[in-house]
Amino acid sequence: MGNPTALVTGGAGFIGSHCCVDLLANGFDVVVVDNFSNSSPAALDRVREISGAGHLTSLKVDLLDQSALQSVFDCYSIDVVIHFAAYKAVGDSMNRPREYYTNNVAGILDLVNAMNLADVKHLIFSSSCSIYGNATEIPLTESSAPGPTNPYAKSKWICEQILEDICATHPDWSVTALRYFNPVGAHESGLLGEDPTGIPGNIMPLLSQIAAGRLSELNVFGSDYATPDGTAIRDYIHVMDVVEGHRLALERGKISGFRRYNLGTGVGTSVLDLVCRFAAVSGVEIPYEIVGRRPGDVPELVASPDLAAAELGWRAKRNLDDMCRDAWHFQQLNPLGYQQAVTGERAPA
Repeated sequence: MGNPTALVTGGAGFIGSHCCVDLLANGFDVVVVDNFSNSSPAALDRVREISGAGHLTSLKVDLLDQSALQSVFDCYSIDVVIHFAAYKAVGDSMNRPREYYTNNVAGILDLVNAMNLADVKHLIFSSSCSIYGNATEIPLTESSAPGPTNPYAKSKWICEQILEDICATHPDWSVTALRYFNPVGAHESGLLGEDPTGIPGNIMPLLSQIAAGRLSELNVFGSDYATPDGTAIRDYIHVMDVVEGHRLALERGKISGFRRYNLGTGVGTSVLDLVCRFAAVSGVEIPYEIVGRRPGDVPELVASPDLAAAELGWRAKRNLDDMCRDAWHFQQLNPLGYQQAVTGERAPA
């Protein structure tokens, strides 16, 4: 009997590519579909370089192209789907709500319809802590009330509701939604990391590019929140801890119904604390400017990871220094990101 095969949507992206490495290292074959709108095929070359063994197939497919998506299921024997493909920036979603709802919500509908036709009914869904919104109780548990404050978060909440309704009506479906908090860091090899197209929308690649001299300074959005230093607090989690959570959810098997889990460390870090920590780890001063709050942001999001620990046997293993060190290592080895894969250039280790 061959290895189980996982279809990974958005598998060339930051979390998706790290997930592919972890799956290949643990006995899965992987089929990636990605439209490469905010990722690079070079990331999958790095996955192959790290993995050495294992079977990885990469296909350029947009989830909104229903015929192309269906052909993937027709051509490959898929056992489980891990769905990462989505637009994901809070600030961007405030300016482009129509695009976020189209891509994220229509995308999940196209995916589950294709899965249903192929009789593949086991899904791990990439969700988000942003669903909780402006939370009044910290840490957040899976039973905390949702209150999304921006189109990105609302799109994830809508997707969860769609999937929960499907499972309630069709008991042969198994869906696990993983609400992870703020994934950062990189693979310890330095070959794989976060390399967004254009100006990064997330803080860790911004810090890395500022330290490398690619960007001049960090905008800190708001210093008047009701937090110890006035800046927003988030629960940062190493990307390799996140993808290990996906694999543990897979290894639990196909269990009927819908379930959701937080993936976080349970430790909150303010924006200014993260800036100081990254500067200490990298040895490079990070210039920053305090600017106004960003629409759609909330003061504090910190997880309770207890349910994932109890039911999946998962806990985050890596700390904030590990996250900063690995992100900086990737930046040092890849000063221009995956662009260097085109020219064959790479900084020495």
